[in-house]
Amino acid sequence: MRKLAAPLLAAVALTMGMSLTACNTPSSQETAGGTLELFSTKAENVDTLQKLVDAFVAENPGVTITIMSPADANTVLRARLTTNDIPDIIAVGGDATYTELADAGVLMDLTGQDFLANVQDEYQQMLYDIQPNQDTTPYAIPYAANGSGVLYNKDIFAQYNVSIPTTWDQFIAAANTFKDAGVNPFLLTFVDAWTTLPPWNSMAPVISPAGFIDQLLNGTAKFTGTHEEVLQKYLQILDLCQNDYMGVGYDDGNKAFAQGEAAMMINGNWAIPEFLKTNPDMNVDLFAFPTTNTAANNTITSGIDVALALGKDTKYSEIGLKFLEFMTQTENAQQYIDEQFAFSAVKGAEQNNDTVAGVKDTIAAGRVSNFPDHYYPAGFDLSAILSQFALNNKNGMDPNENITETLADCDTEYEALV
Repeated sequence: MRKLAAPLLAAVALTMGMSLTACNTPSSQETAGGTLELFSTKAENVDTLQKLVDAFVAENPGVTITIMSPADANTVLRARLTTNDIPDIIAVGGDATYTELADAGVLMDLTGQDFLANVQDEYQQMLYDIQPNQDTTPYAIPYAANGSGVLYNKDIFAQYNVSIPTTWDQFIAAANTFKDAGVNPFLLTFVDAWTTLPPWNSMAPVISPAGFIDQLLNGTAKFTGTHEEVLQKYLQILDLCQNDYMGVGYDDGNKAFAQGEAAMMINGNWAIPEFLKTNPDMNVDLFAFPTTNTAANNTITSGIDVALALGKDTKYSEIGLKFLEFMTQTENAQQYIDEQFAFSAVKGAEQNNDTVAGVKDTIAAGRVSNFPDHYYPAGFDLSAILSQFALNNKNGMDPNENITETLADCDTEYEALV
């Protein structure tokens, strides 16, 4: 992918309606201070980031911060990495893209910064766990964590007197209750391939053998022989969703779900703001995916949704560090999670919104699994593999053949990358 220089990126993002500036008179501010780029790999948080940027700029006259969040942001960011065109400030998920940035040595070492004391140690450790060789140098600060499980329409559940399922059998029974009543149990949005990942990310950490990720990384385990049950249960979900699951996209699906066109959606808290844009009065909540019939073993999938880092070679390191300190102030972290329905990695900011109340106790009890795909290498396109799996099912492929072929594809693609 050819280099996308900053001016071209700005033009592309502006065309897509996603380039936002923090002031009305950038030329005067640029002269007095500096113009920094904040690159976010998460499109859903741009409006919230803009409000926080505006507040920071109001406190720091002469500074301009332009937010960039282009389509396929992770791919764009990786392309810029190859040409050392690193943004000043980066808001990135705790995933393979972050690992790649840390490994490339392009992020600023934040050791000794006072604001590190503002973040919770367990979330900082999540970043260390995905850094090369589990290096404990703070190249970023965890900012917001997410929760992925089952989003559900509380009104529909109440209408059909369905309780929140805590086991797999209860889960399937609830889905069949809705299906028998003419209500779509699950709304899936597989036009956007990444939305095939949440069911896998919820089930795989619970079903796969203990220590599987470490064994996968050191070459002593494969997907074949360890993940068959994940795909068997995945197929049951595909049999209980709408017929056109391969033809509905994330945006349209969110709107349909907000309008009551299904009882459940398997996704995360990041979708809730999108629902409420369509239906501000929607009565929605989130519960842990009931992967097994042992309720105590089932977990909420949660990881670092947003980590904040600085480019090592930014010309505006002093401003960048001041911005990170600003973002970790409790009131600013609270604003972020209030608007994004996320969970904060910043001490003192607590998520009390009813829309995610269903997983608060699960998280407090420590029944949490990190996203398994955060540990897979960059270039391992699990979403493409799962999209083909779902399409195979749609086209009537034998279930056992589909499972065998899909896991073989996982192993082949993974082994080609390591």
